[in-house]
This record gives sequence, structure tokens and C-alpha cells, in this order.
Amino acid sequence: MKNYFLLLFAMLVATSASAQFYVSGSTGYATGSAKTKFGEEITATKTKNAYGSYGEGINFQVRGGYYFNETFGVDLGIAYLHGDDQTVTKVNIPNYRITDAKARARAFGFSPSLVYKFTNKIYGRFGALIKVGGKTEAVVSDKNYMYDEANGITISQALSLPEGSYTQTNYKADFHGKLPLGFVGALGYKYDFNDNFGLFIEAEYMGISVKRDDSELSEFNTDVMLPDGTVAVAGLYTMDNLPDGYVKKTKYVDTLDNATIASNGDAPYPAKKLAERVPYSSFGINFGLTYTFAKSKSKE
Repeated sequence: MKNYFLLLFAMLVATSASAQFYVSGSTGYATGSAKTKFGEEITATKTKNAYGSYGEGINFQVRGGYYFNETFGVDLGIAYLHGDDQTVTKVNIPNYRITDAKARARAFGFSPSLVYKFTNKIYGRFGALIKVGGKTEAVVSDKNYMYDEANGITISQALSLPEGSYTQTNYKADFHGKLPLGFVGALGYKYDFNDNFGLFIEAEYMGISVKRDDSELSEFNTDVMLPDGTVAVAGLYTMDNLPDGYVKKTKYVDTLDNATIASNGDAPYPAKKLAERVPYSSFGINFGLTYTFAKSKSKE
């Protein structure tokens, strides 16, 4: 037993002699991976599927780590994703409907990882990825010439306005998800300027999807417009007077009775809606600076 404790003490001394703390800051760009269909792009002559991942965009990371020895270490990172716009719906049919609905991620993530040095310059980082905050923001602009599409009644006919009048609807909605767990892996190259400062570049993969929890309208306004672009009726619909099919907050659930589903119809924002998963996976390139603190030394 005494020999065991002596061996353990010797291992701790050897580890602490080469242990190193470091911090780093980086930025990078990621393209979407494992993209799924978000919606459609529609013209008068064709319809095209729109695919995407909310993980696409610019990211900023702050990391801190600890090397137990010259090879193995642990790393904790906090990141912010400023996602690119993803097309949800795009309609361009003149004198009928012009819609541009996009969504983008504004998310914070946390990633605990293990680090392995293959050489003094090449390393790998592998661990878990957790989205801890943020939202997916939808931004919609809808120019609609139809009042009753099923019966072919235009805005001009319904409201006795000049031919070519339309409604212009603009709104924003924030989508929040349940706490997800994913995977992150990176392979990097580090160049040391001196004992403390270094520059690194790495290829990083993030595999994660988010199950939606709720969505909430943050802005909503519909104006009736004349053909020349002047406002005929301001605030036909607002946050205080939403049209049918829209409520301020939608809850996503795993089970919904058929009567509610039938009642919802094609309403975009009902009170309850079946839950869905959306992709945040990505593959990107990061670069940044690392500061390594001086090695702790054992006492002689």
C-alpha cells in the first residue's frame, strides 16, 4: 500500500510539472451540414425545394483548457452563432403574391471536450455540444393581392380600391428549443510565436439538432396599400389585433388530438402545434489566438 501511494504521488508530481493552462479566442465561418427541407421557392412556372441548416454562419468562441501532460488535456468553450438567413418560403408571382420568409439562428453554445496532441503542432478536440440559449428568428414580408383566394376575390374588389391594391404584412417570430445535446469534433494546427502566444486554425464539425419548444410573435403589422405604394389603411392587423391563424405564442407538443389538428388547418401560428426538430449541424473553419500560461514547476 505504501508503494502504491508513493507511485501515485510520483505520477501527480510528474503531471503537475508539465501541466499547462491556456485560454483562446477565435472566430470562423461554418456551412450547413445534414441540411433538411425548410420550405419552397415558388414562381409562376416552377417550384423549388429550399434546404438549409441553422448552423450556417459566423461564430465566435472563447475557450479555456488544461493540459495534464504533453499529450492529453480538457477544454471548455462558450460560443455564439450569428446564423445566415435561411429561406423558409419565397413566392414571386406578380400581381398575386410576393413573399419572402427567412429564419436565422442567434444561439449560444457550451462545449466540454477532450484534447489530444498528435504532435506539438497538430491536435484533435472531441466532445459534447450543448445549446444553452438564444433563438431562431423568423422574419417575414408578405405582399398579397388576394382577399379570398379560394373564390378569386382580390383586395381591390373586396375593399373597393383601385385595381392592383394589396396588403403588406411584416412580422417577426422567435422560436425557442428544448435543451439539446450534440457532438463536436475538431482537427487543428497551432503555430507558437513564443512560449505564451500562438496562432491556430482548425476544421470543426458540429452535429446537433434542436427540438422546438415554443414560438412567440414579437412584431406584426398589416397595411392596405394602393397600387402606387401609398397606405390606404394603416394597421389593419397588429399585435393587438391579429388575423385568424395567428396567436402571440405557440406551444410545440408531441401529442395533439385530431380535432385540434383539423381545427388548426393551415394556420401558421396556432396555440398548439406538433413538435419538430430543426438542424443546427455544420462544418466550418476557425482561426484565433491562444495564450498559454507558464508551466507549473515542481519544487526541487
